[in-house]
Amino acid sequence: MTEIQNSKRFDLEDRTLNYTRSVSRYCKTLPKSVSHYEFGKQLVRSAGSVGANYIEANEALSKKDFIMRVKICRKEAKERRYWLELTEPDQREFESRKKLIQESTELMKIFGAILEKSK
Repeated sequence: MTEIQNSKRFDLEDRTLNYTRSVSRYCKTLPKSVSHYEFGKQLVRSAGSVGANYIEANEALSKKDFIMRVKICRKEAKERRYWLELTEPDQREFESRKKLIQESTELMKIFGAILEKSK
């Protein structure tokens, strides 16, 4: 693997880590309710799963394993977007939610592109 490819791989690992941290901070701002508690739990789980599965993909034992892990990343990013859409933040947090949804969409596209190039 070239240094540039290696650097990009770790940039995406950092990006998914930072995104998970942002989701965690966002969940702490949600109004206290039973639905937000449940949505928040699902949201944090799916956010963490994207980064964890991407790290696993980078350590894959085979091309098939790599592809499966990246598919899981894309699926979890899509799920994360779903949970974000279900939250109803305070007015001051709507922009945060919008940015998180945008980042989920971008990550889905990145993982989709990785899958296309892996075929």
